[in-house]
Amino acid sequence: MGMNILVVNDDGIEAAGFAALVKALSEVADVYVCAPESQRSARSHSITLGQDVIIEKTEFPGAKAAYKISGTPADCTKIGLQFFAEAGAPIDIVYSGINMGSNLGRDTLYSGTIGAAAEAALSGVHAVAVSVDDHDAVYFDVACCLAKEAIDLVYGKLDKSVVLSINVPNLPKEQIRGIKYVPLGNTRYYDDKFHLVEGSRYTLSGQPGDYVKPGEENDLSAVAENYAVITPLQMDFTDYESLEQIKKWSLSL
Repeated sequence: MGMNILVVNDDGIEAAGFAALVKALSEVADVYVCAPESQRSARSHSITLGQDVIIEKTEFPGAKAAYKISGTPADCTKIGLQFFAEAGAPIDIVYSGINMGSNLGRDTLYSGTIGAAAEAALSGVHAVAVSVDDHDAVYFDVACCLAKEAIDLVYGKLDKSVVLSINVPNLPKEQIRGIKYVPLGNTRYYDDKFHLVEGSRYTLSGQPGDYVKPGEENDLSAVAENYAVITPLQMDFTDYESLEQIKKWSLSL
């Protein structure tokens, strides 16, 4: 029996990176697609509650079956896992991406790409997130190659609670210096503000600040030095050291 891979994203079903990933994975597995009908970046792990989600069958090159939906990236994972299992194609791995833009450092808190992958991990399914470090990315070959290689390294080997996050510079293969296995950088921030558009309407915009510190070895510094990076992420937010500390507090009701 072949492997069934669900591919989701947050850039929308028409994104170039998404098409590249589906095509690449379809060469080695049976691929199923569930993606937002349009851009849903920075939706994190949100799901749609209190309103209907429109789910439509569609055709997608390289996919055995596909849906486009009106919901969030995490909705895509939930719907894909349910609908394809009900159709007799239970999913073995969920791939989220290829995101147009990196998911490094604190970006992972906002990222719809990571959120969709995290939903798979919470559902007990292996998850891989793939991103290229440019919102106008055009070089997907290295990201696709790493995505395909990750299948055998992740499936049945990594714990299903882990999201494997792959980030690749937007460069030709010959200009990428190698691969680094590194932690998240916690210093990334944005110089952003809400700007008045008209009346009471505002929009948030800005640029990343100078977040790479000399001597630091993390995903931010490695991508800045033209390395592809791989980082395992976990969904357990508990700070266990602080937990032991606060157990000594004398709070009372």
